[in-house]
Amino acid sequence: MAASPKRTSQDPAPERGLVPEQAPAPEQAPAPEQAPAPERIPHVRVAVVGSGFGGLGAGVRLRRAGITDFVILERASAVGGTWRDNSYPGCACDVPSHLYSFSFAPNPDWPRSFSFQPDIRAYLERVADTFGLRPHLRFDAEVLELRWEQERNRWRVTTAAGTWTADAVVSAAGPLADPQIPDLPGLAEFPGKVFHSSRWDHDFDLTGKRVAIVGTGASAAQIIPAIQPKVGKLTVFQRTPAWVLPRNDREISAAEKWLHAALPPTGKLRRGVLFALRELQVDAFVRRPGALKLVQQLAVRNIHQGVKDPELRAKLTPDYRIGCKRILLSNTYYPALAAPNAEVVSSGLREFRGSTLVAADGSEHEVDAVVFGTGFHVTDMPIAQRVFGVDGVSLADEWKDGMEALRGSTVRGFPNLFFVIGPNTGLGNSSMILMIESQLNYLIDALTTLDRIGGGALQPTARAQRQWNLELQHKMDRTVWSTGGCVSWYLDGSGKNTVLWPGSTSSFRRATRRIDLAEYEVVRRPAGAPVTVTNPQEALA
Repeated sequence: MAASPKRTSQDPAPERGLVPEQAPAPEQAPAPEQAPAPERIPHVRVAVVGSGFGGLGAGVRLRRAGITDFVILERASAVGGTWRDNSYPGCACDVPSHLYSFSFAPNPDWPRSFSFQPDIRAYLERVADTFGLRPHLRFDAEVLELRWEQERNRWRVTTAAGTWTADAVVSAAGPLADPQIPDLPGLAEFPGKVFHSSRWDHDFDLTGKRVAIVGTGASAAQIIPAIQPKVGKLTVFQRTPAWVLPRNDREISAAEKWLHAALPPTGKLRRGVLFALRELQVDAFVRRPGALKLVQQLAVRNIHQGVKDPELRAKLTPDYRIGCKRILLSNTYYPALAAPNAEVVSSGLREFRGSTLVAADGSEHEVDAVVFGTGFHVTDMPIAQRVFGVDGVSLADEWKDGMEALRGSTVRGFPNLFFVIGPNTGLGNSSMILMIESQLNYLIDALTTLDRIGGGALQPTARAQRQWNLELQHKMDRTVWSTGGCVSWYLDGSGKNTVLWPGSTSSFRRATRRIDLAEYEVVRRPAGAPVTVTNPQEALA
């Protein structure tokens, strides 16, 4: 991190907490018997972890609520989150552009109905600039530990760029942050190139190479058509085929862009129509999976149109109900797999033997490079191992039997820790930005409520958190994700869906519109007294 310029007496003082300060150097070395000056650790009202959609959205909402004393801690050197990390060939969004953006930051200049990664990343950079978030950003500041200090009623945030203390922490690290690579025998001895789709090596030229793609999820479905024409041989290891629907993508005309810029309500109308169409689909996913039969027929027809070989078609046809796993959108995936230089191995990868990859079915394949499209640590988020709450209990231990939170946002034992894209807030058919904005509503209401009642921190009651998750999992039992006959990354090791929200985005917005103090305990520390936990109604008195 670059050193801050020296400030003269005429310069305005920096906003509290935004610039970590060092203790001033003494003019002379202290005498041996003198104690060193105490460490001066900057304190902020809120520390935000991550600078993707969740972290930047939190920053905007905090400023709009009049809370300007915050930092956004980013482990990389630029904003963007998953849209910064994932830069693989063909990387794009499968949600329409005008819905995959903040409601408070419409973009009339989206180039396509489904945007590619560079356009989404550029959008996030503009959000950081437009809403004045740059002074709050701290890059190369990976969070090493978040520890609740009970005696001071605050969080200590230790990062690679220094230490802060904070009244509240917003975890917006996101579930698609840490790549998951299987621990396969012989991988370390493989002589060729290996990388994960989210850590693409753009310096490595795939032209003419024998390349293996491990996995057939959303990333692989975009990578395969992008690299198939240039590689010498493409070998795809597929444990489970995915349902793929046509991608109705097109360029957005100059006239449309002009209209949305000149008449912003037209852009809002477009977003509203896209939102309504997605909401109409929810019932089929969460209550009546049988209604997805027509959609599945469209997907079957898509296979027949893209793949003429009956044997390959059989390999690529799933045996579970559509919607159970994430539905993919592509017009080029099947033609790429049917190309002469492509081979689909309908088996998982078992081991490496030098440059030979051995599949679970025993087949062997010589390759020069391996790309893992094997997803992320979603149900076992690594940041949980770095968070320590009341009595030093780690969030990883708290979640050892599965992630859960109250309204996807707060966890008992971790006061004033708020999640954006927390447990059971994911979507199977719509825009995650809608869910993020709902959680930001909840965050701001919680912080302003604390100010109003004079409280120090909030944590959910055991009863409220338990009741919320019991009801949530009861609703989950009838969804296509539970009844569709597949095993997906939505499920943890015990088969519990801790990722998705079993309802509409509208219902989640209603559930997180305001904080209900009856579901919380207020943790406060009166002057000169130890930390106490009180009934919130008493705090209002």
